[in-house]
Amino acid sequence: MHVYSFEKLTVWQESIQLAIKTYKTTDLFPNEEKFGLTSQMRRCSVSVSSNLAEGTSRLTKKDKAHFMTIAYSSAIELLNQAIISKELNFISETSFLEIRKYIESVTNKINALRNSFLTT
Repeated sequence: MHVYSFEKLTVWQESIQLAIKTYKTTDLFPNEEKFGLTSQMRRCSVSVSSNLAEGTSRLTKKDKAHFMTIAYSSAIELLNQAIISKELNFISETSFLEIRKYIESVTNKINALRNSFLTT
């Protein structure tokens, strides 16, 4: 059952899956990273879906596009942190590629959505 418009968005649904994947992946990080990369990656991943949801509630197309930009930026920040995690051997190449695949899909959809607000 969808009550709010953002719940119907494929990109929002995928961003929720990205957050879940991020939480499961960071569960395996060293304990000393609990307040470092673990926390930062989790906040970024949640920020993507949160900004998508918040953006859909905005009244102007320009404001909606702004929140899509913030969601996109959070996804890119998460990618950067995943790269660092891979380089530190906190995650395997396979886990990194899975997260990267999610991020690429989500960012492509966010760009399309943002562009739809800017061109109409």
